Amino acid sequence: MGTVTKKDLVDRIASQTDLKRSDVRDVIQSFLDNVINELGEGNRLEFRDFGVFEIRNRAARMAQNPRTLERVPVPARKTVKFKVGRLMRHAVDEEQLAEAATAESTGETSDV
Repeated sequence: MGTVTKKDLVDRIASQTDLKRSDVRDVIQSFLDNVINELGEGNRLEFRDFGVFEIRNRAARMAQNPRTLERVPVPARKTVKFKVGRLMRHAVDEEQLAEAATAESTGETSDV
């Protein structure tokens, strides 16, 4: 497992579609900008089978500074919640099952 960057996605999509990298990069950036703008306006974004992005309000609370053990107030704020869609859930579950099977066959322990 590794990290996939936006550049990696641009390269992969450009090679799969025979589009110019700059065009693919512009489309991906526009998509991401629009997701950010819609969430900033408080809108819910639903992509069937992929997932749902929505804004949630987190209540104010008291926290503790781990270094000084001083109690500090944390103000209320908004956060983005992502609920996984059907296809992504199945893809992740299949990957976890495959990893568990591999670990079992090699004698490793797994937390699945």
